[in-house]
Amino acid sequence: MTTAHVNAVGTAVPPHEVHGAFVEFVRQTLDDRKLARLFDRMVALSGIERRFSYLEPEIGPDGQITDRDRFYGLGEWPSTAERMARYEALAPRLAMQAIEALGDEDACAGVTHLIVASCTGFIAPGLDQRIIEAAGINPGVERTVVGFMGCYAAVNALRLAHHIVRSEPDARVLVVNLELCTLHFQRTQDLGKLLSMLLFGDGAAAALVTSRPAGIALVDFRAMGIAGSDEAITWRIGDQGFDMHLDGQVPGLIADALRQERTRNDPDEFLRGHSPGDFDLWAVHAGGRSILDAVERALDLGADSLQPSREILRRFGNMSSATLMFVLGEMLRRGSAIEGGANGLAMAFGPGLAAETFRFRLLQSA
Repeated sequence: MTTAHVNAVGTAVPPHEVHGAFVEFVRQTLDDRKLARLFDRMVALSGIERRFSYLEPEIGPDGQITDRDRFYGLGEWPSTAERMARYEALAPRLAMQAIEALGDEDACAGVTHLIVASCTGFIAPGLDQRIIEAAGINPGVERTVVGFMGCYAAVNALRLAHHIVRSEPDARVLVVNLELCTLHFQRTQDLGKLLSMLLFGDGAAAALVTSRPAGIALVDFRAMGIAGSDEAITWRIGDQGFDMHLDGQVPGLIADALRQERTRNDPDEFLRGHSPGDFDLWAVHAGGRSILDAVERALDLGADSLQPSREILRRFGNMSSATLMFVLGEMLRRGSAIEGGANGLAMAFGPGLAAETFRFRLLQSA
């Protein structure tokens, strides 16, 4: 059976670092000082130092934080239509930066399939068609859009690529994950919503998946649902952007589910009958520090096991579906020193509440 390999991952973020500006903006606008102090405490515990956006921070009238073109101005904030107009203008640009970061001028040559995953914008003709035109890809390429799945869409996109390559060994699949999360910040005094917005930044990743035995070998995929958690993570379209709800119970729900799976360890479930110690690498979606802590505790992992995920969270925040691809890209750059390659398990969490997982093998560095 042919094995699909992620041969390369290219990543890109917009030009403006906005984490500090967002924190200061919230400090200025929270009327309740007790909530403001709690917000500051959560900022210190977030594990995030930088997040990026196309919105350039600026100090407005009276020292208030805004952005240079007043997208989030001092009056009414933008409608969903205005936010989608920004997505249409900016998403293709960031996608091309990620594709160019693959480091191969011929990366798009001979592409047979294009898979695009995004949950932060809708346009038609779609982002897939914009990429085909901008990258000079054959317009007859087979294309698939994975839409509005949230943070675990990267796994679903890779699973599609995995199946394509296994059925068509000569396939050359380009996978693009792109999210412009900062287009959906909401004006609110609700601390829970503000803490959710504290996590998210913008980013894009491009991956080339073929049968060529180099990079990351994709082994198999499993999904896991968590009963009774339908409203724990929601992502709904409102009149002023997309409205994210991230329940504070999510880390605990994830930890409980992982402990249960670890205890029963069914061969058909996410550990596939193995113990956590059988895996050399853990590529976990960097959804937030509390989620990474929950995974680490539930699986009794070593202190450095999630270091690549924590590093991506620190440098970029949670970029929804692009985040896991940044983690895999970090692992590719570090390479494997283990003869024959390192065994890994990847996982991401999202609406449902559900987990999408896959086993992989990081091949030994040349």
